[in-house]
Amino acid sequence: MDKVTCLAYLLYKSSKNQGIREKAIQLLNGDVSIRELKRNVSIQAHLVFAESFLKKNKLDKNKVQLFAEEFMAIEI
Repeated sequence: MDKVTCLAYLLYKSSKNQGIREKAIQLLNGDVSIRELKRNVSIQAHLVFAESFLKKNKLDKNKVQLFAEEFMAIEI
């Protein structure tokens, strides 16, 4: 799994806040960048947590894949 997908998954799972979950889905789909999220004060803390968690721990790739399959928008 790539870094962006893993960060989007961690952001989504780290909060019950619908706004943060929507930003995680936007990140997954490429509608917003990590750099843009770092500028957003309401998401900064969650993003820092997700990045540090990703560096220190291994994620269950199956859960990340299921998240991506559920929320990734496919355009044809």
